[in-house]
Amino acid sequence: MSEPVLQVQGLTRHFRVGGFRTRGLLHATDEVSFDVGAGEIVALVGESGSGKSTIARVLAGLYPPSAGRVVFEGRDVGRRPSREVRGRMPMVFQDPFGSINPVLRVGHSIARSLKLHRPELSGAEREQEAVALLERVGLIPGADVLRRFPHELSGGQRQRLGFAQALASHPSLILADEPVSMLDVSIRIGLLNVMRDLRDSEGVSILYITHDLASARYVADRMIVLYAGRIVEQGDTERVITTPQHPYTRLLMSTAPDPRLPLADDASVTDLGEPPKVINPGPGCRFAPRCPLVTEQCRASTPALVTLRSNQRVACYAVEDE
Repeated sequence: MSEPVLQVQGLTRHFRVGGFRTRGLLHATDEVSFDVGAGEIVALVGESGSGKSTIARVLAGLYPPSAGRVVFEGRDVGRRPSREVRGRMPMVFQDPFGSINPVLRVGHSIARSLKLHRPELSGAEREQEAVALLERVGLIPGADVLRRFPHELSGGQRQRLGFAQALASHPSLILADEPVSMLDVSIRIGLLNVMRDLRDSEGVSILYITHDLASARYVADRMIVLYAGRIVEQGDTERVITTPQHPYTRLLMSTAPDPRLPLADDASVTDLGEPPKVINPGPGCRFAPRCPLVTEQCRASTPALVTLRSNQRVACYAVEDE
């Protein structure tokens, strides 16, 4: 197999919180490690506060890591990715206005990306390429869309524009942070198909951050489940969805049941309702306060990710490899 496009090794990001007398350390992510292969879509899933967007922002250079290492296209990117790396690994934000100036025409947004990352193009070539990029993501006719203002586009069209901007720098990996969460369910599938098409026809890898298991199942090759800043399970998407091993993954699946599968009658999907402690957390599994299978070992030490015969990796003392 070829070398992964992205290798994340022990990525940790902490934030200082509180005042002078009540200073604490928020553990947004702790020792997160995963790879993204060439032409692969990997989904980072988990509920709000799990650390998904923090990982994306560290990779994009918006936050420096507290510890760990990021290797992109075989090179260590360091604490501050270069412009070249940011161009090869652009980010599509949840809110499209995070990367689009609402008072300037669409053509300005695309031309600026092309001028920044592909300065060899002339003005006429940039306009021609901008039209091609817009039509590549389904904004047709591209020449007409170039003259519009962002507020004249629908939410789905603005997100397609975000992907067109990302494509302007010829990326090998796109960081897609909840790109469909602000869209109506009826039009999400169109944007997910854009992501699949970029993978299949362009060979672009995508790190897809989402809390929506259904969209992750539709578009992703592999799935990584995060809880309170740690990976609890990862593996082939269909296998994780149909045979979840970690109690937290089972809990997520119980909120979005598959009508093709029998209803779960399993005490391991019970939620005891205790939120995770991520500010100055103590030892042990962070899911322990909510886990129906918790033991004293879970409270005393953090389980490591182990690889099962199914090639799923799970961090849970209660999981037995069948």
